[in-house]
Amino acid sequence: MSNAENDLYQEVVLEHKRAPRNFGHLQQPTHQAQGTNPSCGDRIAVELQLAGDKVQDIRFTGQGCAICMASTSMMTEAVKGRDLAHAQALQQHFRAVLTGEEDPEEAPLGKLVSLAGVRQYPSRIKCALLGWHALMHAIAGSGSDPVSTEEGRP
Repeated sequence: MSNAENDLYQEVVLEHKRAPRNFGHLQQPTHQAQGTNPSCGDRIAVELQLAGDKVQDIRFTGQGCAICMASTSMMTEAVKGRDLAHAQALQQHFRAVLTGEEDPEEAPLGKLVSLAGVRQYPSRIKCALLGWHALMHAIAGSGSDPVSTEEGRP
């Protein structure tokens, strides 16, 4: 990773850690799920308000490392107001970039590409994917009952 890429990565992570977007609870979530990384203690809860196949609103709560919080914050910005198919495709591309299956320059990630540097640190990949894992479980859920997940693999 070049110095410029490393600087951008660090700047984005720190900004989203300091001021996470869409942090807090929804008044009436239609779907929600929790993700836990047992190896480091990161915990993220994602709440959705779905209108048909669209993410009308999204919020998250929890505690985690800077990478976990930044990735989840950026995720909420990327999927809010978009349809579920977009959210699912974005998650697949993001995961593929972090695991080395897809080139960051080829993936349609938008601002999320700034987190591609995480792929250089295999032990942190699960941190970056925890919020996404909870999002996918919330989407798959059938209502407001929380689903506890453990993201122990990249």
